Amino acid sequence: MGNLVLLTGLPGSGKTTVIERTVQMLADLTPGGFITRELRRPDGARLGFEIRTFSGDSAILAHVRIESPFRVGKYGVDLQALERTGVAAIYRAIQDADFVVVDEIGKMELLSPAFREAVHAAIRSPKPVLATIMLRSHPFADALKQTPGAEVRLVTPQSRDALPAWTAACIRRALSQRPNRTP
Repeated sequence: MGNLVLLTGLPGSGKTTVIERTVQMLADLTPGGFITRELRRPDGARLGFEIRTFSGDSAILAHVRIESPFRVGKYGVDLQALERTGVAAIYRAIQDADFVVVDEIGKMELLSPAFREAVHAAIRSPKPVLATIMLRSHPFADALKQTPGAEVRLVTPQSRDALPAWTAACIRRALSQRPNRTP
């Protein structure tokens, strides 16, 4: 097993929930990186997405009201916010955290060359990487899923409750295989 754990699945399948529960199970370790949250109106309609880092920073990644040349569906994507907050969080995690969280490697994030390079830097680092990744085919995402040693799991309503324990075990196993580190 390598140091890359990828969770994939349909939108709304619970990928972020699996990440959050995994982080809770690894409370004795320091996570780094970021989680992506939906932004919704009080009536439940989705307005966009926000990045929240484990160090407390946040930024709007995409929103229906963002005017941008970069668009995914109805959302304008703010690549500067992604790079300033999300990319910076990945590099900080490589330096300072026990493991790196990237939620998510998707269409919006992959518009940024700096994001793609940060993901590669995390994977090349000795730190375990826990990421969510788009289910649909995309050259970058497909290549990551084929990374030697990568553990890829499909998140479904049926699998999501069991995945946090499995994912936490993968992270602990990857950490235990590093020299001079006892998780």
